[in-house]
Amino acid sequence: MADIIVYGIPNCDTTKKALVLLKKYKVDFSFHDYKENGITPQKLEAWCKKTGWEIILNKRSTTWRELDEVEQKNITGQPAAIKLMLKSNSIIKRPIIEINNHLLVGFNEKEIIKHLK
Repeated sequence: MADIIVYGIPNCDTTKKALVLLKKYKVDFSFHDYKENGITPQKLEAWCKKTGWEIILNKRSTTWRELDEVEQKNITGQPAAIKLMLKSNSIIKRPIIEINNHLLVGFNEKEIIKHLK
């Protein structure tokens, strides 16, 4: 099995669910904490290329809702979205799981299990 990396924030409920699920299936994985380790522009660019920046940027997050309307309206493309995600990594959708050359964004138990096989 390929390496599995879970990206997220340890106190995030959906990240916790993903970690519990992987442990339940006794899967080896590494955890990348955005708050402790940050995230690189290259990683964000790769993810956005694979899924689209609109999927990676979490517009339902508290961080997004706390932005003023002008800041929100300025996020119209990938460069602006990446700049915002680098500035405030808690606005990145969680968890993001790199598994078997796939990128799983958000917690979806069935999708995670499907990619473990």
